[in-house]
Amino acid sequence: MSTFDDPFDASLNLSRSGCVCGQHRSADEHERAALALRCEPVAREEKSEERCYEGVVASAVMRAMFPKDAARRAFLKSVGASTALAAISQFFPLRTATEAFAEAGTPEKKDLKVGFIPITCATPIIMAAPLGFYAKHGLNVEVVKTAGWAVIRDKTLNKEYDAAHMLAPMPIAISLGLGANAIPFTVPAIENINGQGIALAMKHKDKRDPKDWKGMKFAIPFDYSMHNYLLRYYLAEHGLDPDTDVQLRSVPPPEMVANLRADNIDGFLAPDNICQRAIYDGVGFMHILSKEIWDGHPCCSFAASREFITTSPNSFAALTRAIVDATAYASKAENRKQIAEAIAPANYINAPVTVLEQVLTGTYADGLGGVKTDAKRVDFDPFPWQSFAVWMLTQMKRWGQIKGDVDYKQVAEQVYLATDTRKVMTEMGLAPPATSYKSFSVMGKSFDPEKPDDYLASFKIRKAS
Repeated sequence: MSTFDDPFDASLNLSRSGCVCGQHRSADEHERAALALRCEPVAREEKSEERCYEGVVASAVMRAMFPKDAARRAFLKSVGASTALAAISQFFPLRTATEAFAEAGTPEKKDLKVGFIPITCATPIIMAAPLGFYAKHGLNVEVVKTAGWAVIRDKTLNKEYDAAHMLAPMPIAISLGLGANAIPFTVPAIENINGQGIALAMKHKDKRDPKDWKGMKFAIPFDYSMHNYLLRYYLAEHGLDPDTDVQLRSVPPPEMVANLRADNIDGFLAPDNICQRAIYDGVGFMHILSKEIWDGHPCCSFAASREFITTSPNSFAALTRAIVDATAYASKAENRKQIAEAIAPANYINAPVTVLEQVLTGTYADGLGGVKTDAKRVDFDPFPWQSFAVWMLTQMKRWGQIKGDVDYKQVAEQVYLATDTRKVMTEMGLAPPATSYKSFSVMGKSFDPEKPDDYLASFKIRKAS
């Protein structure tokens, strides 16, 4: 079952939605929806927020009444959505519930600052400003473009930012006190899945076998990043020790292309818009997409401190809803070109729209004269799987960032807020996964989150403990 589905659609197994409210498959269907199920953009009608809440409440009631998809579909086919809504209204006080739902979560702070790095991984956080998702959820959010990950971390820890775009492993590292004082941090939402790549300088176009990369210099965005762990994993699977056979350097993503052009590095594993900019500028080519290493991997996250959640719970909840809402919109392919235009300006990503379209639509130049298409080059799904966190912890241990024993599940469940996010998403009328852990495969090697130590022990190349 998809996260973004429409329980009032009798024709489908619950599937991804495509309107700004996350309730319908397309903008046209959004416009045709019954009045109580509509959720129009704020700019178009004053009562849009109220209608959005009506849709959320009605959707939640429908799911509770018909947990089995077949029964829901049969019921809707027999009576129609409007009749179904009228029937439900006779037995459940939708109006009262809607008003209570709308009033219960008044934000303690409406004016918030959220830091971000100018990369497509931050798409939901960035686009939520120009496309009105923050305003829709009662917030006035300033998204602040930031130079690098250490700056993001420090400004968030210093409370200059209320919340931030962070690399998915960063809140784990901050919570464990790796590279800074230990401060409890959380991941209520994943920003993107896939959406990275290994790009090489043009002079290496004949070096496609990683075994030939000994002595080369590679850039990664940050030590505590999926980029670091995926690049190390890829190199090690090809027989190279990333600590002795190559050089890895932390370079802020906006500076990577310039470093590639200046011959300071031979390549990088970076967000796709950085890879695509290197191709656009003629200084690099795409060696491999990150989804070819691990299809469905997380990259970046929406992160907030435990203190912010405790002191401003309603602001935090509204911020989470806005980002989940934006993620639902970004998950639909038909919205990607509009999003590319919205996030391209200098105060956001500062990139040609063409570059961002190639990333978000999945049809892109590879830098070697070819044009490739992969609709899942990047995707957006907010659910913070705790098994993602367990995998990251195994790699932190593998490469010596964590010394000694670690309680994988305890850390994962303290930082990755799957249970809380599941509740928020359910209240929004979405369909989050029923579990918080899942198995997956990385370069053909299965990962079982129930056996992290066995997984870690299976690697021949690792930093000596």
